[in-house]
Amino acid sequence: MQYRPLGRTGLQVSAICLGSMTWGEQDSEAEGHAQMDYAFERGINFIDTAELYPVPPKAGTQGATEEIIGSWMAQRKNRADVILATKVIGRSQNTWFRDDGSPAELSRAQILEAVDKSLKRLRTDYIDLYQVHWPDRAVSAFGSNATIFRNVREPEHSIESTLDVLAELVRAGKVRHVGISNESAWGAMRYLAHAEHTDAPRVASIQNAYSLVNRTFEVNLAELAMREHVGLLAYSPLAQGYLTGKYAGGALPKGSRKQLFERLQRYEKPVAMLAYEAYTALAREYGLDPAQMALAFVTSRPFVTSNIIGATTLEQLKTNIDSIDVTITPELEERIDAIHLQYCNPAP
Repeated sequence: MQYRPLGRTGLQVSAICLGSMTWGEQDSEAEGHAQMDYAFERGINFIDTAELYPVPPKAGTQGATEEIIGSWMAQRKNRADVILATKVIGRSQNTWFRDDGSPAELSRAQILEAVDKSLKRLRTDYIDLYQVHWPDRAVSAFGSNATIFRNVREPEHSIESTLDVLAELVRAGKVRHVGISNESAWGAMRYLAHAEHTDAPRVASIQNAYSLVNRTFEVNLAELAMREHVGLLAYSPLAQGYLTGKYAGGALPKGSRKQLFERLQRYEKPVAMLAYEAYTALAREYGLDPAQMALAFVTSRPFVTSNIIGATTLEQLKTNIDSIDVTITPELEERIDAIHLQYCNPAP
Protein backbone atom coordinates (compact mmCIF):
# COMPACT_ATOMS: atom_id res chain seq x y z
CA MET A 1 0.00 0.00 0.00
CA GLN A 2 1.11 3.57 -0.67
CA TYR A 3 0.58 6.42 1.79
CA ARG A 4 0.15 10.11 1.03
CA PRO A 5 -0.10 13.31 3.07
CA LEU A 6 -3.61 14.50 3.86
CA GLY A 7 -3.21 18.16 3.02
CA ARG A 8 -1.05 19.91 5.59
CA THR A 9 -2.44 17.93 8.53
CA GLY A 10 0.60 15.73 9.10
CA LEU A 11 -1.56 12.62 8.64
CA GLN A 12 -0.52 9.96 6.14
CA VAL A 13 -3.51 8.21 4.56
CA SER A 14 -3.55 5.13 2.35
CA ALA A 15 -3.75 5.86 -1.38
CA ILE A 16 -6.87 3.69 -1.40
CA CYS A 17 -9.65 4.66 1.00
CA LEU A 18 -12.40 2.26 2.02
CA GLY A 19 -15.84 3.59 1.08
CA SER A 20 -18.79 2.45 3.13
CA MET A 21 -22.09 3.58 1.64
CA THR A 22 -23.43 0.05 1.04
CA TRP A 23 -23.13 -1.03 4.69
CA GLY A 24 -26.55 -1.16 6.27
CA GLU A 25 -28.37 -1.61 2.94
CA GLN A 26 -26.64 -3.98 0.50
CA ASP A 27 -24.22 -5.23 3.15
CA SER A 28 -25.01 -6.38 6.70
CA GLU A 29 -23.08 -5.38 9.80
CA ALA A 30 -21.10 -8.64 9.66
CA GLU A 31 -20.24 -8.07 5.99
CA GLY A 32 -19.16 -4.50 6.71
CA HIS A 33 -16.95 -5.74 9.53
CA ALA A 34 -15.40 -8.37 7.24
CA GLN A 35 -14.62 -5.72 4.63
CA MET A 36 -12.93 -3.49 7.19
CA ASP A 37 -10.94 -6.42 8.59
CA TYR A 38 -9.67 -7.35 5.13
CA ALA A 39 -8.94 -3.77 4.06
CA PHE A 40 -6.86 -3.07 7.16
CA GLU A 41 -4.97 -6.34 6.70
CA ARG A 42 -4.04 -5.00 3.24
CA GLY A 43 -2.70 -1.73 4.66
CA ILE A 44 -5.68 0.57 4.25
CA ASN A 45 -5.94 2.96 7.21
CA PHE A 46 -8.61 5.37 5.91
CA ILE A 47 -12.42 4.93 6.02
CA ASP A 48 -14.90 7.36 4.50
CA THR A 49 -18.53 7.54 5.57
CA ALA A 50 -21.34 10.09 6.04
CA GLU A 51 -24.36 10.79 8.20
CA LEU A 52 -26.40 10.27 5.01
CA TYR A 53 -25.36 6.65 4.49
CA PRO A 54 -26.31 4.00 3.53
CA VAL A 55 -27.39 4.75 -0.01
CA PRO A 56 -30.07 5.12 -1.26
CA PRO A 57 -30.83 7.59 1.53
CA LYS A 58 -34.02 7.02 3.50
CA ALA A 59 -35.29 7.66 7.00
CA GLY A 60 -35.36 4.01 8.06
CA THR A 61 -31.66 3.34 7.46
CA GLN A 62 -30.03 6.76 7.87
CA GLY A 63 -26.99 6.54 10.12
CA ALA A 64 -26.71 2.74 9.96
CA THR A 65 -23.34 2.87 8.19
CA GLU A 66 -21.74 4.97 10.93
CA GLU A 67 -23.18 2.55 13.51
CA ILE A 68 -21.54 -0.40 11.73
CA ILE A 69 -18.16 1.36 11.71
CA GLY A 70 -18.62 2.28 15.36
CA SER A 71 -19.37 -1.28 16.43
CA TRP A 72 -16.34 -2.55 14.48
CA MET A 73 -13.96 -0.11 16.14
CA ALA A 74 -15.44 -0.87 19.55
CA GLN A 75 -15.05 -4.62 19.06
CA ARG A 76 -11.56 -4.42 17.59
CA LYS A 77 -10.45 -1.67 20.01
CA ASN A 78 -8.54 -0.07 17.16
CA ARG A 79 -9.78 3.52 17.05
CA ALA A 80 -6.23 4.88 17.17
CA ASP A 81 -5.34 2.91 14.02
CA VAL A 82 -8.19 4.35 11.94
CA ILE A 83 -8.19 7.65 10.07
CA LEU A 84 -11.93 8.25 10.04
CA ALA A 85 -13.75 10.62 7.71
CA THR A 86 -17.44 11.41 7.80
CA LYS A 87 -19.68 14.17 6.46
CA VAL A 88 -22.49 16.54 7.35
CA ILE A 89 -25.10 16.95 4.63
CA GLY A 90 -25.62 20.23 2.81
CA ARG A 91 -28.95 21.91 2.06
CA SER A 92 -31.75 19.39 1.49
CA GLN A 93 -35.52 19.18 1.70
CA ASN A 94 -35.19 15.83 3.50
CA THR A 95 -36.53 16.22 7.02
CA TRP A 96 -35.43 13.04 8.78
CA PHE A 97 -31.88 14.13 9.64
CA ARG A 98 -32.76 16.66 12.34
CA ASP A 99 -34.71 16.08 15.53
CA ASP A 100 -37.15 18.92 14.91
CA GLY A 101 -37.97 17.72 11.39
CA SER A 102 -36.48 20.79 9.71
CA PRO A 103 -35.15 20.59 6.16
CA ALA A 104 -31.38 20.26 6.28
CA GLU A 105 -29.10 23.28 6.05
CA LEU A 106 -25.63 24.21 7.23
CA SER A 107 -26.74 26.35 10.14
CA ARG A 108 -24.73 26.34 13.34
CA ALA A 109 -27.42 24.45 15.24
CA GLN A 110 -27.74 21.77 12.57
CA ILE A 111 -23.98 21.22 12.21
CA LEU A 112 -23.61 20.87 15.98
CA GLU A 113 -26.49 18.39 16.09
CA ALA A 114 -25.07 16.43 13.16
CA VAL A 115 -21.58 16.04 14.59
CA ASP A 116 -22.83 14.92 18.00
CA LYS A 117 -25.05 12.28 16.39
CA SER A 118 -22.18 11.03 14.21
CA LEU A 119 -19.88 10.80 17.23
CA LYS A 120 -22.47 8.77 19.12
CA ARG A 121 -23.06 6.36 16.22
CA LEU A 122 -19.33 6.00 15.59
CA ARG A 123 -18.66 5.40 19.32
CA THR A 124 -15.79 7.84 19.33
CA ASP A 125 -15.06 11.24 20.82
CA TYR A 126 -13.33 12.67 17.75
CA ILE A 127 -13.52 12.59 13.95
CA ASP A 128 -10.27 12.82 12.00
CA LEU A 129 -11.76 14.48 8.90
CA TYR A 130 -15.17 16.15 9.02
CA GLN A 131 -16.41 17.08 5.55
CA VAL A 132 -19.24 19.22 4.19
CA HIS A 133 -21.01 16.67 1.96
CA TRP A 134 -22.26 19.25 -0.53
CA PRO A 135 -22.68 23.04 -0.49
CA ASP A 136 -25.41 24.89 1.33
CA ARG A 137 -25.82 27.16 -1.68
CA ALA A 138 -27.65 26.12 -4.84
CA VAL A 139 -25.22 24.67 -7.39
CA SER A 140 -25.46 23.49 -10.97
CA ALA A 141 -25.71 19.82 -10.06
CA PHE A 142 -25.23 17.53 -7.02
CA GLY A 143 -21.57 18.21 -7.51
CA SER A 144 -20.51 21.80 -8.05
CA ASN A 145 -18.31 20.93 -11.01
CA ALA A 146 -20.96 20.35 -13.64
CA THR A 147 -20.47 20.93 -17.35
CA ILE A 148 -23.57 23.12 -17.74
CA PHE A 149 -24.02 26.23 -15.61
CA ARG A 150 -27.42 26.97 -14.07
CA ASN A 151 -27.75 30.38 -12.46
CA VAL A 152 -29.89 29.50 -9.44
CA ARG A 153 -30.04 31.68 -6.34
CA GLU A 154 -31.65 30.50 -3.13
CA PRO A 155 -31.21 31.29 0.57
CA GLU A 156 -27.87 30.05 1.83
CA HIS A 157 -25.47 30.05 4.73
CA SER A 158 -22.15 31.51 3.68
CA ILE A 159 -19.02 29.45 3.35
CA GLU A 160 -17.41 31.69 5.95
CA SER A 161 -20.14 31.00 8.52
CA THR A 162 -19.92 27.25 7.85
CA LEU A 163 -16.16 27.24 8.38
CA ASP A 164 -16.56 29.26 11.59
CA VAL A 165 -18.79 26.50 13.00
CA LEU A 166 -16.29 23.84 11.93
CA ALA A 167 -13.63 25.87 13.74
CA GLU A 168 -15.70 25.57 16.93
CA LEU A 169 -15.70 21.79 16.52
CA VAL A 170 -11.93 21.72 16.10
CA ARG A 171 -11.42 23.86 19.20
CA ALA A 172 -13.77 21.56 21.14
CA GLY A 173 -11.70 18.52 20.11
CA LYS A 174 -14.62 16.82 18.36
CA VAL A 175 -12.99 17.23 14.93
CA ARG A 176 -9.29 17.15 14.08
CA HIS A 177 -9.40 18.38 10.47
CA VAL A 178 -12.01 19.55 7.95
CA GLY A 179 -12.71 18.90 4.29
CA ILE A 180 -15.20 19.74 1.56
CA SER A 181 -17.04 17.66 -1.00
CA ASN A 182 -18.90 18.20 -4.28
CA GLU A 183 -17.35 21.64 -4.32
CA SER A 184 -16.22 24.02 -7.04
CA ALA A 185 -12.91 25.83 -7.45
CA TRP A 186 -14.60 29.07 -6.36
CA GLY A 187 -16.02 27.44 -3.26
CA ALA A 188 -12.72 25.81 -2.34
CA MET A 189 -10.86 29.10 -2.63
CA ARG A 190 -13.45 30.85 -0.45
CA TYR A 191 -12.78 28.28 2.29
CA LEU A 192 -9.03 28.75 1.92
CA ALA A 193 -9.25 32.54 1.92
CA HIS A 194 -11.31 32.62 5.10
CA ALA A 195 -8.87 30.30 6.87
CA GLU A 196 -5.95 32.46 5.76
CA HIS A 197 -7.37 35.57 7.40
CA THR A 198 -8.85 34.02 10.56
CA ASP A 199 -8.07 31.22 13.00
CA ALA A 200 -10.48 28.88 11.16
CA PRO A 201 -9.07 25.51 10.07
CA ARG A 202 -7.63 25.08 6.59
CA VAL A 203 -9.51 22.52 4.48
CA ALA A 204 -7.36 19.43 3.99
CA SER A 205 -9.16 17.74 1.10
CA ILE A 206 -11.89 17.93 -1.49
CA GLN A 207 -14.03 14.87 -2.20
CA ASN A 208 -15.47 15.03 -5.71
CA ALA A 209 -16.43 12.49 -8.35
CA TYR A 210 -13.53 11.50 -10.60
CA SER A 211 -13.20 8.65 -13.07
CA LEU A 212 -12.32 7.85 -16.66
CA VAL A 213 -15.77 9.10 -17.69
CA ASN A 214 -15.75 12.15 -15.42
CA ARG A 215 -12.50 14.08 -15.50
CA THR A 216 -14.16 17.45 -14.84
CA PHE A 217 -11.81 17.86 -11.84
CA GLU A 218 -9.19 18.64 -14.45
CA VAL A 219 -7.74 21.16 -14.89
CA ASN A 220 -8.83 24.03 -12.62
CA LEU A 221 -9.56 21.96 -9.52
CA ALA A 222 -6.53 19.77 -10.18
CA GLU A 223 -4.23 22.79 -10.11
CA LEU A 224 -5.90 24.04 -6.95
CA ALA A 225 -5.50 20.62 -5.32
CA MET A 226 -1.79 20.48 -6.03
CA ARG A 227 -0.80 24.10 -5.42
CA GLU A 228 -2.94 24.55 -2.31
CA HIS A 229 -2.37 21.05 -0.86
CA VAL A 230 -6.07 20.24 -0.88
CA GLY A 231 -5.87 16.83 -2.51
CA LEU A 232 -8.73 15.01 -4.15
CA LEU A 233 -10.51 12.18 -2.39
CA ALA A 234 -11.97 10.64 -5.53
CA TYR A 235 -15.41 9.06 -5.31
CA SER A 236 -17.21 6.93 -7.91
CA PRO A 237 -13.90 5.95 -9.58
CA LEU A 238 -15.74 3.04 -11.29
CA ALA A 239 -18.73 5.16 -12.35
CA GLN A 240 -20.98 3.20 -9.98
CA GLY A 241 -19.79 -0.07 -11.50
CA TYR A 242 -20.09 0.74 -15.20
CA LEU A 243 -16.31 0.78 -15.70
CA THR A 244 -16.06 -2.82 -14.48
CA GLY A 245 -17.88 -3.97 -17.61
CA LYS A 246 -20.53 -5.80 -15.59
CA TYR A 247 -23.38 -3.92 -17.28
CA ALA A 248 -22.02 -4.42 -20.80
CA GLY A 249 -24.55 -5.35 -23.45
CA GLY A 250 -27.46 -4.50 -21.20
CA ALA A 251 -26.54 -7.07 -18.53
CA LEU A 252 -28.23 -6.61 -15.17
CA PRO A 253 -26.42 -8.67 -12.51
CA LYS A 254 -28.60 -9.77 -9.62
CA GLY A 255 -27.86 -7.78 -6.48
CA SER A 256 -26.15 -4.95 -8.38
CA ARG A 257 -27.01 -1.38 -7.47
CA LYS A 258 -28.75 -0.84 -10.79
CA GLN A 259 -30.85 -3.97 -10.42
CA LEU A 260 -31.82 -3.14 -6.85
CA PHE A 261 -32.39 0.60 -7.01
CA GLU A 262 -32.40 1.79 -10.65
CA ARG A 263 -30.84 5.11 -9.71
CA LEU A 264 -27.68 5.29 -11.82
CA GLN A 265 -28.96 7.81 -14.38
CA ARG A 266 -25.97 10.07 -13.75
CA TYR A 267 -23.88 7.37 -15.47
CA GLU A 268 -26.27 6.27 -18.21
CA LYS A 269 -26.07 9.01 -20.81
CA PRO A 270 -25.86 7.64 -24.39
CA VAL A 271 -22.25 8.66 -25.07
CA ALA A 272 -21.20 7.19 -21.72
CA MET A 273 -22.14 3.71 -22.92
CA LEU A 274 -19.74 4.07 -25.86
CA ALA A 275 -17.00 5.25 -23.52
CA TYR A 276 -17.46 2.27 -21.18
CA GLU A 277 -17.11 -0.09 -24.13
CA ALA A 278 -13.95 1.67 -25.33
CA TYR A 279 -12.24 1.65 -21.92
CA THR A 280 -13.21 -1.96 -21.25
CA ALA A 281 -11.83 -3.04 -24.63
CA LEU A 282 -8.61 -1.10 -24.01
CA ALA A 283 -8.08 -2.79 -20.65
CA ARG A 284 -8.53 -6.22 -22.16
CA GLU A 285 -6.16 -5.37 -25.00
CA TYR A 286 -3.51 -4.70 -22.37
CA GLY A 287 -4.39 -7.82 -20.41
CA LEU A 288 -5.84 -5.84 -17.51
CA ASP A 289 -8.99 -6.19 -15.48
CA PRO A 290 -11.19 -3.21 -16.56
CA ALA A 291 -11.96 -2.26 -12.97
CA GLN A 292 -8.30 -2.33 -11.99
CA MET A 293 -7.26 -0.20 -14.96
CA ALA A 294 -9.94 2.37 -14.14
CA LEU A 295 -8.93 2.47 -10.48
CA ALA A 296 -5.20 2.56 -11.20
CA PHE A 297 -5.71 5.55 -13.48
CA VAL A 298 -7.43 7.49 -10.70
CA THR A 299 -4.89 6.53 -8.03
CA SER A 300 -2.00 7.51 -10.28
CA ARG A 301 -3.10 11.13 -10.79
CA PRO A 302 -0.74 13.57 -9.04
CA PHE A 303 -3.63 15.58 -7.54
CA VAL A 304 -5.29 12.54 -5.90
CA THR A 305 -4.69 12.01 -2.20
CA SER A 306 -6.82 8.87 -1.93
CA ASN A 307 -9.09 6.83 -4.20
CA ILE A 308 -12.34 5.84 -2.46
CA ILE A 309 -13.32 2.31 -3.43
CA GLY A 310 -16.50 0.48 -2.52
CA ALA A 311 -17.56 -3.15 -2.78
CA THR A 312 -20.44 -5.36 -1.80
CA THR A 313 -18.38 -8.59 -1.67
CA LEU A 314 -14.92 -9.50 -0.44
CA GLU A 315 -14.06 -10.71 -3.95
CA GLN A 316 -14.82 -7.27 -5.38
CA LEU A 317 -12.88 -5.65 -2.57
CA LYS A 318 -9.80 -7.78 -3.25
CA THR A 319 -9.93 -6.94 -6.96
CA ASN A 320 -10.22 -3.25 -6.18
CA ILE A 321 -7.39 -3.17 -3.66
CA ASP A 322 -5.15 -5.16 -6.00
CA SER A 323 -5.38 -2.23 -8.42
CA ILE A 324 -2.63 -0.60 -6.33
CA ASP A 325 -0.18 -2.88 -8.15
CA VAL A 326 -1.32 -1.90 -11.67
CA THR A 327 0.89 0.59 -13.51
CA ILE A 328 -0.48 3.08 -16.03
CA THR A 329 2.37 3.24 -18.52
CA PRO A 330 2.90 6.34 -20.68
CA GLU A 331 1.70 4.35 -23.72
CA LEU A 332 -1.47 3.24 -21.93
CA GLU A 333 -2.11 6.76 -20.65
CA GLU A 334 -1.84 8.07 -24.20
CA ARG A 335 -4.49 5.55 -25.31
CA ILE A 336 -6.71 6.50 -22.38
CA ASP A 337 -6.40 10.18 -23.24
CA ALA A 338 -7.36 9.46 -26.86
CA ILE A 339 -10.62 7.85 -25.71
CA HIS A 340 -11.19 10.75 -23.33
CA LEU A 341 -10.91 13.24 -26.18
CA GLN A 342 -13.35 11.19 -28.24
CA TYR A 343 -15.90 10.81 -25.40
CA CYS A 344 -15.15 13.78 -23.18
CA ASN A 345 -16.68 13.61 -19.68
CA PRO A 346 -19.86 11.77 -20.70
CA ALA A 347 -20.94 11.09 -17.10
CA PRO A 348 -20.26 14.21 -14.99
